[in-house]
Amino acid sequence: MRVAYKLSLAAAFLAAGSAAVPADARSDNEIRKIKRFVVIYQENHSFDNLYGDWEGVNGRTPANYIPQVNQAGSPYGCLLQNDPSLTSPSPLPVSCTDAENDIASAFTNAEFSIDTYIPATAPTCTGGYDQGDSYNGGCTEDIVHRYYQQIYQLNGGKLNRYVTGSDAVGLTMGYYDTRQLPIYRYLHQDGHPNYAILDNFFHAAFGGSFLNHQWLIAANTPTWPNAVNDGSKKDLHSVVDGNGMPTNYPLYTSPASYALNDAQLTASCDPPPDRGPTPPGVVCGDYAVNTTQPTNQPFQPGTKDYKLLPLQTAPTVGDRLTAAGVSWAWYSGGWSNAAGNIGAPGWTNGLGPNCADPRTIQGSTFPNCPDTWFQFHHQPFNYFANFSTRTKSGLKHRKQHLRDEIEFINLAQTSKKKCKLKSVSFVKPLGQGNEHPGYSSEPIGSDHLVVLLSAIENSACAKDTMVIVTYDEFGGQYDHVQPPGQGNDKGPHDKWGPGNRIPALIVSPLLPHAFSVDGTQYDTTSILATLEKRYGLAPVADRDAQVNNLFSVFDAAPANAAR
Repeated sequence: MRVAYKLSLAAAFLAAGSAAVPADARSDNEIRKIKRFVVIYQENHSFDNLYGDWEGVNGRTPANYIPQVNQAGSPYGCLLQNDPSLTSPSPLPVSCTDAENDIASAFTNAEFSIDTYIPATAPTCTGGYDQGDSYNGGCTEDIVHRYYQQIYQLNGGKLNRYVTGSDAVGLTMGYYDTRQLPIYRYLHQDGHPNYAILDNFFHAAFGGSFLNHQWLIAANTPTWPNAVNDGSKKDLHSVVDGNGMPTNYPLYTSPASYALNDAQLTASCDPPPDRGPTPPGVVCGDYAVNTTQPTNQPFQPGTKDYKLLPLQTAPTVGDRLTAAGVSWAWYSGGWSNAAGNIGAPGWTNGLGPNCADPRTIQGSTFPNCPDTWFQFHHQPFNYFANFSTRTKSGLKHRKQHLRDEIEFINLAQTSKKKCKLKSVSFVKPLGQGNEHPGYSSEPIGSDHLVVLLSAIENSACAKDTMVIVTYDEFGGQYDHVQPPGQGNDKGPHDKWGPGNRIPALIVSPLLPHAFSVDGTQYDTTSILATLEKRYGLAPVADRDAQVNNLFSVFDAAPANAAR
């Protein structure tokens, strides 16, 4: 993707008279040129939160802001804050008083710049789950991002209950200075690769990372056949109130007279008498919607057997690619250590009998030695029977297709003369590099994204690769654009989603412009639709059969980049 190559590509388009070529024919022509796809799957940001200041996009403006309301529907005068860096009277003096809601803070009911209060130099980041170490990076607190909570926050498309329906209250209105992000600077340097911002891209399912990783590969919500439904501790169904909420928060008080339960599964359609009733219209049944551990190793050490999700059997995009003879792999940061792949790329735990790496999660048993940054619910294929650790075929598929991110980086960096990457690569960074609020710094995570893009850019793979960068879900953060099905019926939607608009971009020299903005409506399953279109695969479910594939990006108009 060197400058000379981009100029020659642009000249070729002009010589061919691209305006005279029908859009679908031009796209089909570009589809055939793409030899491989790399999907980089980052964590937990809404579009307005991260890309809202990118030039040319439907981004943040004062006119676009939707004032947030309290539980009764009245606008807040001020935003309550409970992130330690944002509270009043310390460390920030009170400048806003809201007597009706008993709030005294430094924030009015408006969006605010996180960087102003929590710069990248702030020592607010903590490492791993049980290490207790800290480092500079400007991390915020984590923000709740769960299935029922997001539905409440969206409020049927009014988009005005992010603050009320969150444990992090006013932090939901924060945003980052887009133009200070490493990824923004990378794509604005001289000789940058051709890229497109997708500013109408939504995460597929309401809620968090676990569910959206499942939708990335299967366009489906995991099921728990014959889940316990007796009100005991083994009953993992949620219990919601009349507003569809499963818990209380600083600015939300449930009207329910019974105990709520913010659990792994949807609410029961027929709850036992000692649990509250499930209100009409609330999605119910035996579905896993919030973070759930897999039956296959690796899973969180110490997880009780009754909390392990039964092996899933729905088709995945991996199944479709394998059947079609298309090479592919899921490359996850920390996978070799977590999965016990002794000696494989990324392995740092010696030969036993104990885990040698000091950054291993406490309670781990050799050879499963997961790093403290490792997230088990970010490994969607590990939940499926076709990747079972208990069958020969499952072990074979795991060895072929479930690999460590270090291996992807090594393959890209050694592809100077001949591309060694597979036709389809999914890349999932380890915790510190995935941009997840709470345990990852946004600047550090964005830096890691640039490392991945640079590895591809500087390889022989660059010339015919489409890189898709997006985020698993909104991370509990506000966005001003209605998702399909929330106040409008434009675009595919169902009881599972889609949820908020999230950042998404495509990087490829095959794009006809150095920078463009594509406003076509997409969701996470558009990635599946793209692979299905390119390789002639059958859809894995309903949503990916309905959504737009990403090839419309080739028809996006050029945009002017800021200099």
